[in-house]
Amino acid sequence: MKFRSCVFCLCLLLLIGTAFAASKDEPVLEKKVAELLSKMTLEEKIGQMTQVAIDVVSVPNQPVGGYHKLDPQKLRAAILKYHVGSILNVMGAAYTVENWHEIISQIQDVATKESRLGIPILYGIDSIHGANYVQDATIFPQNLGMAATWNEELMKRNGAITAYETRAAGIPWNFNPVLDIGRQPLWPRLFETFGEDPYLASIMGVAYVKGQEGDDNDISRPDKVAACMKHYIGYSLPYTGKDRTPAYIPERLLWEVCVPSFKAAIDAGVHTVMINSSEINGIPVHSSRYYLTELLRYELGFKGLVVSDWQDIMNLYTREKIANSHKEAVKMSVMAGIDMSMVPLDFSFYDHLLALAKEGSVPIARIDEAVSRILKVKFELGLFEKPYPNKKLKEKFASEDFRWAARQAAQESITLLKNADGLLPIAKGKRILVAGPTANRLSALNGGWTITWQGNDEKLYPKNRLTILQALEQKFGKESVAYVEGAAFAEEVNVAEAAAAAKNADVAIVCLGEEAYCETPGNITDLTLNEAQLKLAEAIHAAGAPVVLVLAQGRPRIINRIVDDAQAILLAYLPGHEGGLAIADIIAGDVNPSGKLPITYPRFVNDFTLYDHKNSENDDYHKNYHPQFPFGFGLSYTTFAYSNLVLNQDTLSNGEELQVQVTVSNSGQRAGKEVVQLYLSDLVASVTPANKRLKRFEKIELAPGESKTVAFTLNESDLTFIGRDNKPVAESGEFKVAIGGLSRQFVFVQKNVTDSGYSSNGR
Repeated sequence: MKFRSCVFCLCLLLLIGTAFAASKDEPVLEKKVAELLSKMTLEEKIGQMTQVAIDVVSVPNQPVGGYHKLDPQKLRAAILKYHVGSILNVMGAAYTVENWHEIISQIQDVATKESRLGIPILYGIDSIHGANYVQDATIFPQNLGMAATWNEELMKRNGAITAYETRAAGIPWNFNPVLDIGRQPLWPRLFETFGEDPYLASIMGVAYVKGQEGDDNDISRPDKVAACMKHYIGYSLPYTGKDRTPAYIPERLLWEVCVPSFKAAIDAGVHTVMINSSEINGIPVHSSRYYLTELLRYELGFKGLVVSDWQDIMNLYTREKIANSHKEAVKMSVMAGIDMSMVPLDFSFYDHLLALAKEGSVPIARIDEAVSRILKVKFELGLFEKPYPNKKLKEKFASEDFRWAARQAAQESITLLKNADGLLPIAKGKRILVAGPTANRLSALNGGWTITWQGNDEKLYPKNRLTILQALEQKFGKESVAYVEGAAFAEEVNVAEAAAAAKNADVAIVCLGEEAYCETPGNITDLTLNEAQLKLAEAIHAAGAPVVLVLAQGRPRIINRIVDDAQAILLAYLPGHEGGLAIADIIAGDVNPSGKLPITYPRFVNDFTLYDHKNSENDDYHKNYHPQFPFGFGLSYTTFAYSNLVLNQDTLSNGEELQVQVTVSNSGQRAGKEVVQLYLSDLVASVTPANKRLKRFEKIELAPGESKTVAFTLNESDLTFIGRDNKPVAESGEFKVAIGGLSRQFVFVQKNVTDSGYSSNGR
């Protein structure tokens, strides 16, 4: 890819603020960093760049779920001999708040009281959907479900609560949000993304960053953490769909799809970034100066700390085979722009980098640059003044207020995909059969990154959270609810018994989906839902009971065989600990569903056509865009009518704004929330245009009979695309605005253009 001075101005359309400005205290901070750096030995500097897992400093072979113990001798060796700057992760399973306090305090005791310079440890953790490695924490829906809420305020609340509870455990650094774009449905980390659209992902990602770090990004506050955007860049688009496998991404696709969400987070002030574990076009990202320095820093303007992903520097030698030794891999990655290595299970990075520095293969200036960024984050977090856990934060940890926010998020995420003859909601007094493998498992509602890495150890889940079955029993009464599992995830259990029970039921709620997984263990070769589950749904339908499908899954498993048989379908995604209650709330009608798909739900295993497809992918001959359910789709228990779509002018010029208004009315009998979605189509362009692209959205709530006028503002940046010269351009021509089945056209006239590009950060 060629290096450019301009940054794709698609990112500018986000209207989410300018780049993070240095505070008035910046010179003071820089002086503190410089003074400390000047006192450090080479060994101490390289130690700061070294991050090891908690396993390295722990007593081995501890019982999973027990009280975790550190090994004092190993801890002192890590900090006093190798001078490590960061420790991460959990060993085994989530710890209690009290256990975390003991762990962090022991670590900081050695770092701040026994080391020569008293530099505190920067502890990092993957709080992916809540503080999921702290026992009894508030657990939210996974990111894909959060995207389905289309509610950025809820997303920001998620970020703030997760930050509070992570910091309550004494941990100041969170490896989240995932800003990869979820356009490969096979990919096992799809549920960690905000879906397939760069604009939606950007809005939700920024909301999360601001929740984590605060509106002013002052992470010294005791209830905030340093957020870490990941996995920069292109990680989510593996050609095969399997985790940590190669992606092939043309430059135009990189800028139009992959860059915007990361650029938005950078402009929002995010402090740290984690790197893509795999490769793009044959170049592992951990080795690429273009991606890590030229693009990330020079073009996108990132000024923070760059951390590797798990063992990925070593992988340049052992797996990617682009380095002839681990030592060469270390040199390659550090010179490309990695500041901190997640080694993570030994001190090999330290040993190799020390040797490289002493022989002059890695300049001291590059090491000083990396260490300065690490120290700066530590100063910004206030770790030098307050390295220990703030025990006062335990007062609101897992509070009812926090738990309610998670339940509301789950409620708003659940997406009603079908409701023939108004089967839902179900009235009290009906005889209900509950069946299926996800009906009585909390792990199925959470997925990976929950208590353990894979999230699949059911016995470790809290006893005071309800499965779908338990929540339905609580909602409708145990006497009204019968349960027969029918099938496990991949095998039949007692399908005939479930079908027989269905004959005595007024309605059957069949809970299907995926068992918990995360990362590479979640790789699959067929997107079709397991045969045993499909047979269960078919058998219950054949028995005569109306079927409600409830899908708890991290990616869109193919269900075309059973869609017509089902009278109603709810997609729950992975709704978290409060998901059982939220599903019951929807089924009973106590809550009106308002979720909208953040992905295209495919009908066939080989049909991955996305909503923003090209015209050739869906012309009169091909008609290839035929998903099971389209992006942005979701039903309600009420109806909404759109009218009076108005543009303030028919012609737009560069430098001007286009005002768009539409009236939305609740034409049904129940209060409900609607996501008003604005799409823009470029009707003719020098590079084949997308069918349409999401440009704005707003979630509103209307009472029966109530109407509201929703206004949006568009400008030239919304019309921009990457042109034939791989630079951003907005071309004169016709455009179409579409909202809720209505559309209007306008003409854009480009006047007095001298430069087709936009300079990043004012350069």
